[in-house]
Amino acid sequence: MPGGDGPGAGSTLLVLHGTGGDENDLLPLARELAPGANLLSPRGPVLEHGMPRFFRRLGVGVFDLEDLARRTEELGRFARSAAARYGFDPARLIALGYSNGANIGASLLLTDGTALGGAVLLRPMLPFEAERLPDLAGKGVLIAAGRRDPYASPASVAALAERLRAAGAEVELAWSDGAHALEPQELESARAWLARHC
Repeated sequence: MPGGDGPGAGSTLLVLHGTGGDENDLLPLARELAPGANLLSPRGPVLEHGMPRFFRRLGVGVFDLEDLARRTEELGRFARSAAARYGFDPARLIALGYSNGANIGASLLLTDGTALGGAVLLRPMLPFEAERLPDLAGKGVLIAAGRRDPYASPASVAALAERLRAAGAEVELAWSDGAHALEPQELESARAWLARHC
């Protein structure tokens, strides 16, 4: 988990891959976006047709909410354990997640107000409706979404942004006209956001 100087120095990114990725998948992107940050990159513990994920789903866009709740709690415990083991400040832990990884990052924010210091969520959707919202005051979140994304509808993305704002988070929403693949301007937005928040 080595870090360095430059943007992100002193912060730790919790790097959360998408379906079919693994713990190495987003490391080059994370190093590019925040070259000074420490990187903590777990592999999703669930397999779907041999493809790692962070939680089960019943169909495209239909999540197994019991499994999501359990895996979200496990991820929170993992993050706290890693902070103790590696000696980083949990308040400076920022999730960087794509697709399935962004969704469990969003779930962790909506479930546990102390697990993360903020998040960059690439192609997320609202993972579930929280009965009560945590206190996310002072935490920043960047959401990068595509208006033509077949997996995360604009309405679900907007709902996620609204719930996070209602919990007190400072949410920036970066839209592109793309689909599920990331667009260059969104990566620039993520780089600029991380430079301000790391």
